[in-house]
Amino acid sequence: MRFADILGQEHIKNHLITTAKRGRIPHAQLFVGPEGCGTLPMALAYAQFVICNPSEEEHDTEATPCIHKCSTFTHPDIHFAYPVSNSDKAKRHAVSSNYLQDWREFLKQQPYGNLFDWYRLIGIERKQGQIGVDEAQDIAKKLALKSYEGGYKILVLWMAEKMNTPAANKLLKLIEEPPEKTVLVLIAEDEEQLIPTIRSRCQILHFPPLPETIIAQQLQEKGVPSSKANQLAHEANGNYNKALDLLKGDSEDLIFEKWFVQWVRSAFKAKGNKAAVHELILWSEEVAKTGREVQKKFLRYCLGIIRQAVLLNYNIPTLVYSKIHLEGFDLKRFAPFVHENNVLEITEGLENAILHVERNGNSRIIFTDLSIKLTRLLHVKAT
Repeated sequence: MRFADILGQEHIKNHLITTAKRGRIPHAQLFVGPEGCGTLPMALAYAQFVICNPSEEEHDTEATPCIHKCSTFTHPDIHFAYPVSNSDKAKRHAVSSNYLQDWREFLKQQPYGNLFDWYRLIGIERKQGQIGVDEAQDIAKKLALKSYEGGYKILVLWMAEKMNTPAANKLLKLIEEPPEKTVLVLIAEDEEQLIPTIRSRCQILHFPPLPETIIAQQLQEKGVPSSKANQLAHEANGNYNKALDLLKGDSEDLIFEKWFVQWVRSAFKAKGNKAAVHELILWSEEVAKTGREVQKKFLRYCLGIIRQAVLLNYNIPTLVYSKIHLEGFDLKRFAPFVHENNVLEITEGLENAILHVERNGNSRIIFTDLSIKLTRLLHVKAT
């Protein structure tokens, strides 16, 4: 992948190109940015630029063996690590190399994809993947070897916040003092989930969300009419992956909004209504049957909708990007029920639910408890 293929982020491209040309390549870097902003494609382009002759990149050719191997993600000096879990392909002690062919396919098809897209591709969407101590040992072995082509060795570690503590501690020494001509590029959406000792050993680059104009322009190049492209770009809120999902009608948000609307409607009716309480319990049981990654993603979706409702309630529509596509549900009509007297408690309830799901709590109990809380909080009156 070339820098020319990356959407936006020109200031970061220029920084990486300039430092690489001057030979000032940090041995450990952390790319931090929200989903769909291009952290992974940028890391792939950077790895190719460092490994291959930069002049080849500038002449826009893929004829050289080095660039061909980089573009097919088969270069022996570029290593990858990413969250995985045991499955039919790896019954025990799963590591990234067990899923290498799937990973290459993922990079070709969805370089802006998210963690759930990856889990779905390898069939572990009902599990919680991680980068564990077996992965850390595998990384250490790979980077201890000499460079195959005599130049740099690069590790691209995607979703670094999924490292568990033993793995992070095992990689600390390697990140602090890697072998000569070894570069580690860690990628994360939430740097606060990384242990401080990892963050302190990396040069951090923060990626902003993509501008609407850039997403809209890219969609138009794919043949999307201008008005449709602008609408999708606004709704994507800087997330190119979400814009593509909305275009294909394959966004998880389309499923989540059905769950959310059903949940909210039942919660409104549940006060003093036994039948509606039963509906909430059934709803909780249905959501609890899904995988934990799906549950966490849905709860984060709910957090986003609650924040958008607050913005609408306080008359700041220019910052509202979410849209409920279901007929009969208007976010503007829902917004007045989220206000200063309940928004903090609703948000806290959703955040606590995410934490409990991550810690493998009983999902049925978590969602039932959250539903009962929502019933009470939605009936709190604004001052």
